[in-house]
Amino acid sequence: MENQNNVTEFVFMGLWGNKQIELLFFFFFLLCYLAVLMGNTIILLTVTCSHLIEQPMYYFLCHLSLMDVCYTSTVVPRLIRDLVATRKNISYNSCMTQLFTAHLLAGVEIFILVSMAFDRYVAIVKPLHYMVIMNRKRCNLLIAVAWSLGFWHSIALLLMVLSLPFCGPNQLNHYVCDVKPLLQLSCKDIRVGSILIIANAGIVVVVIFLVLVASYILILYHLRTRSSAGRRKALSTCSSHVMVVVLFFVPCIYTYGLPAGSENKDKEISVFYTVIAPMLNPLIYTLRNREMKIAMRKIWSQMSHSESK
Repeated sequence: MENQNNVTEFVFMGLWGNKQIELLFFFFFLLCYLAVLMGNTIILLTVTCSHLIEQPMYYFLCHLSLMDVCYTSTVVPRLIRDLVATRKNISYNSCMTQLFTAHLLAGVEIFILVSMAFDRYVAIVKPLHYMVIMNRKRCNLLIAVAWSLGFWHSIALLLMVLSLPFCGPNQLNHYVCDVKPLLQLSCKDIRVGSILIIANAGIVVVVIFLVLVASYILILYHLRTRSSAGRRKALSTCSSHVMVVVLFFVPCIYTYGLPAGSENKDKEISVFYTVIAPMLNPLIYTLRNREMKIAMRKIWSQMSHSESK
């Protein structure tokens, strides 16, 4: 533990070494971040200001949008700053805070996606009991469980990293403080740490992904008996969920399912779940969702009407 005092800050190596490329991507990531904020804020306002908030699916979508905003805000603003900064440094304490916060919010988001899949499963497989099973009390419980599991996942990773001795060098081959690049800077043997990361994050993500895939296969199986109109509506909703799950989980499985190694493309792949997925989620859920589009139009017309008065 005392060896940790040898390193008081870390220096990010970033995504690219080329300054001109970094300047170009500064504008790209800035636009992406603004799109994340705007898209998810529109979802939050549309759902909370309409009758949709009463439906479990949109209640969970509201929480997912909030997590997207919070999660990207722990990572992307610093990434944007570092793309134009001469020195990409972060203090040891700030690094540990970012590590804990990012994994907490990502963990909560994963379990919200599980709750959304469970909601769709109940809606399609047990439609007559849907409102009884998915009452507001149970929805609140699922959100509380998501926060609880996200916290324990994050605290376990943080405690593991805090136990690592850092003697130098302090150059972190990433744009964010994450367990695998930090593990590679440790003075001690990283084999045990790699196994713990795969057990804590990698296996958990793979198992959850397989459970989600199995739930959607069961949903497809039960849709055989539905009318073509009912089938189309259910498939439209479920396909949106599947797209979001794939965008988030596949890069996560690559990042946390493989052992720590310099040849891995972790930092490039992680852009998908830190920037791209949170940016595309609002588009996926609004463009493919008729109810959302109707609610957005109603709110927009109400706002326009009140302004004209």
